[in-house]
Amino acid sequence: MSTFGPYPDIDVSLNDYVATVTIQRPPFNFFDYQLICAIADAFDDLDKADACRAIVLAAEGKAFCAGANFGGDDAIDKEDESEDSSGQGFKRRSGRLYSEAVRLFRAKKPVVCAVHGAAIGGGLGLALVGDFRVACGYESVQTNFSRLGFHPGFGLTHTLPALIGQQKAHLMFFTGRRIKGEQALDWGLVDTLVSQDQVLTSAQELAREIAGSAPLAVQAIRATVRQGLAERVQAATDHELKEQQWLLKTDDAKEGIAATAERREPDFAGK
Repeated sequence: MSTFGPYPDIDVSLNDYVATVTIQRPPFNFFDYQLICAIADAFDDLDKADACRAIVLAAEGKAFCAGANFGGDDAIDKEDESEDSSGQGFKRRSGRLYSEAVRLFRAKKPVVCAVHGAAIGGGLGLALVGDFRVACGYESVQTNFSRLGFHPGFGLTHTLPALIGQQKAHLMFFTGRRIKGEQALDWGLVDTLVSQDQVLTSAQELAREIAGSAPLAVQAIRATVRQGLAERVQAATDHELKEQQWLLKTDDAKEGIAATAERREPDFAGK
């Protein structure tokens, strides 16, 4: 077994041509710029390693990833504190984060996501970086942005419709509905359903199967079928950020965030 890093809040190990990148921010694994940058750095390093032919992206704790925690980026928060009232601080933080997210889509090695727990909001965006998703039946995926009075990010406005079709993506975006188990499998949100204790093992088995194919051929095929994907995600995040910036200032966003924190139904006014 080989090890890489260290990287902040993730562990990376390599065994039998399969690297396992594990997010270590339990229980919910909220992400910020630092975490996405660390994952992107690990993917870049694994791209350079001939001993790595496939990557498993996994997480510790209750959720795979419950979304973004923009407040966790202390250095950037302090730098942009004076601009927060105008929204420029949010724009700068999120823009940096999305730049790192696009790096994930530029990775050359196949990625299997081990979604052992919920993938919510931007956490679903992170799961869609992968070529495949192995999940368990009772955990859910959700784009909860409209229930927060907010706008999707992490390139989801491109990656989700491309994966499941425009109509199903619209349903998820407009309602914030949680999609679970067999429905997620039927829609193509996940590729395999197993028991929760088998998610990581099954994801690694799939990655080993991929690693058993000719690595140069796999990378060439992947590059062909994903040609232009990173650029499309970049264009999506550029637009998403503009919409997020003005929506964050609305009364509905304040209400949606408060209602979520208070575990009640929001009362939106369209303002």
